[in-house]
Order: sequence, then C-alpha cells, then structure tokens
Amino acid sequence: MIKIAPSILSADFADLGREVQKVQSADWLHVDVMDGMFVSNISIGVPVVKSLRKATDMFLDVHLMIEKPVRYIDAFADAGADLLSVHLESDMPPGIKAALEAMDRRGVKKGIVLRPITAAEAVLPYIKDVDLILVMTVEPGFGGQKFMADQLPKIAAIRRYINEYNPDCRLEVDGGVDPNTAPLVIEAGADVLVAGSAVYGAADPAAAIKTLRGE
Repeated sequence: MIKIAPSILSADFADLGREVQKVQSADWLHVDVMDGMFVSNISIGVPVVKSLRKATDMFLDVHLMIEKPVRYIDAFADAGADLLSVHLESDMPPGIKAALEAMDRRGVKKGIVLRPITAAEAVLPYIKDVDLILVMTVEPGFGGQKFMADQLPKIAAIRRYINEYNPDCRLEVDGGVDPNTAPLVIEAGADVLVAGSAVYGAADPAAAIKTLRGE
C-alpha cells in the first residue's frame, strides 16, 4: 500500500498544530531537519519534533540532513521520532553504522538517504539492516524544487535490491512529488511518497493526499 508523508517544511509554522490537523488523513508526517552545514539551509530541530509529538499520534518520519548524525540520535528519539533517516553522505561509513546502531538501541526505525549524486549501489552495505531507504529526487535543503526524472532508474534499481535482500524495507521518494510525478515514482517502485507543496499548497489537502495515493 502506498503511504503519503506530507512534509511540514511546506506548512505554516505560525500555526503548526493546525497545519498537522489538515493532513490527518495521511499516513506519516515528514519532518526535515537541516543544520546549515550538510545543507545550506537551516530548518527545525529537537524542540519542534517534541512539540509535534504532543500534537499528533501520526508516525513521525524524521529526515536528518545534518553532519555526523550519530550525535543527535538520542535527542530525536527522546523527542518522539518514530523513524530517523540519515544521509549516507553525512559521515564516513563507521559513523553511519554507529548512527544506525544508536537507532537500534533506542528502538526507532532506521532509514538511510541518498542525494541525487549518490549511486544506487551505495545502499548495499546497509540494506539488510534498515527499515527504509529514501531517494532524493531534488537536491536536499529547500522545498519547492523541480522533480529530477533522471532519478527514476535509481529508484527502480533500489527496488530490485530491496526485493532481493530485504523485502520488508520501505522505499521512500522525496522531492517534487505531485499528481504528475507520483505515478512515475510508484511505477519505479516507491511505496512512500513525501509531498510538501502538493499537499499544503492544495485547496483541499485531504483530496490531494487521495490523488497522490492514486485513489
């Protein structure tokens, strides 16, 4: 089943509790954490995740766009994240492994993320140990970017790896997902779609969520 994860990066931060209520019909809530180092933008951190946890019982899918993420796994787990995903480019392999081990200790679901420049094969050392692989179809750091169709073969390749090595792993896509691109990423093998402006920019967010699911 396709899951939709609206990105609060596109929400109105002046009234975030109300903005979360707008997307209650979605499956997950996607939270982009940016540190101004791994990506040039700065977004939100632990206090906002803690506030979101108080405001909703939705599954909190927290995407860490931060350098050396192992330093913050405990803090985001304490804040109430259900899943933490870390960029393979954000640390050396021992650091990524340490971050995943920390997630294991804390009982949160584990994800890894690939920027557009990173090849599909980069997931292979981790694929048996993670619950989710996220493929970025824009450059991380800013919302509202144009979908990069050249990432579709990568999505398809990772779907083949998942089917072979870890069929329970979810395949998420983030970046430029809208009613036109959603069918493309689903056809390529994605089963979790992150959408920001396509949901929060819609007159009827609940209807937009249904459309993205293909309902």
